[in-house]
Amino acid sequence: MSAPLLFALTPGEPAGIGPDLCLLLANQQQAQILIAIANAQMLRERATLLGLSCSIIEVTPAAWPTQPAAAGSLYVWDTPLSSPVRPGVLDKANAAYVLETLRRAGQGCLDRDFAGMITAPVHKGVINEAGITFSGHTEFLAELTATEQVVMMLATRGLRVALVTTHLPLKDVAGAITAQRLQRVSRILHADLRDKFGIARPRILVCGLNPHAGEGGHLGREEIEVIEPTLERLRDEGIDLIGPLPADTLFTPKHLDSCDAVLAMYHDQGLPVLKYKGFGAAVNVTLGLPIIRTSVDHGTALDLAGSGRIDTGSLKVALETAYEMADSQS
Repeated sequence: MSAPLLFALTPGEPAGIGPDLCLLLANQQQAQILIAIANAQMLRERATLLGLSCSIIEVTPAAWPTQPAAAGSLYVWDTPLSSPVRPGVLDKANAAYVLETLRRAGQGCLDRDFAGMITAPVHKGVINEAGITFSGHTEFLAELTATEQVVMMLATRGLRVALVTTHLPLKDVAGAITAQRLQRVSRILHADLRDKFGIARPRILVCGLNPHAGEGGHLGREEIEVIEPTLERLRDEGIDLIGPLPADTLFTPKHLDSCDAVLAMYHDQGLPVLKYKGFGAAVNVTLGLPIIRTSVDHGTALDLAGSGRIDTGSLKVALETAYEMADSQS
C-alpha cells in the first residue's frame, strides 16, 4: 500500500462557513493527510461555538505529519489573522490572511509538498474592498502558477460539465465563442481527463450554442461557421468530440451514459443541469493548472456561520475528487 499523500485545505473567508466545514469534516477519518491552512486560534474558537470536540494539532513545513490525523482532530498550519473573527461579519482587515492561505497552499503544491489543494469559499467583495484586486480562486491560482489558460469544470457523481465561457453576460457569449477559445478549452479538457482523471480516451459531448444546435443555420450560424469546423480540426488531433448537439436533448441518459464529460458553451447552459442532479454534492475543478485544485460549489453562507446548520456534502466530494485525481497520477 502506498504512503498517504499530503493535501492542503483552505477554509476561505473566516467569517463564513468554511471553518465550520473543516471542523465538521475533522470528525471523520481521512484517507489522506489533510493540512488546514488557517488560523489555529480562530478554529479553536469556532469549534467551541459549534460545541465540537476537535483537537487542533499545529504543524509546519519543517516536520509534516506522516499519517492522517485521527478522527476528531485536525492538522493546522497556523496562519496569522489581522483582526479577530466574528462569524457572519465580514472584515476587510483579514483579506490578506485569506490570500496568504491560498498562496501557501498553491506554492506548497508547486513545491510538491502537497499533492493537491481543496478550497472552501472566499468572499470576493470584501477582498476587493480591502484594496486588493481579486477575481477569484481560479484567476489567483492561474497567476501564481503562471498558467495562461484554465477551464472551469463542475462535477457530481455521474456527470462532469466543463465550460467554454464562464462569467459573461449572455449578450457577450456568442462573440466569445471563437475557434481559438474552443480549441484551447477542448485541448485542456481532453488532456486533464486523461492525465488527472486517468481516462485513457476521454469521450466528450459538445453542446451547440443555439437552440437545436442552430437547426441547420435557421436558428443561428455559430455552429456552422465556428463550432463544427473547429471540432473537426480537433478530431484530426485524436480528440473524441461528439457534437455539436442540442443542449435540450444532450443531457439525457441516451447520450450521457456513454460520455466522460460535457462541454457547454456558457455557464447557464450546463451548470443548472449539473446542480439539479448533484446540488450539495458537486465539486468545482480547475483544469489546466499544473496542480490539482478542487473546490466546493457553494458560497460563504455568512448567515449560517457558527450555526452548525450546514451540509458538508460538497466539501466531501471535493476531497474525494482531489484524492482520486492524485491517485490517478501516482
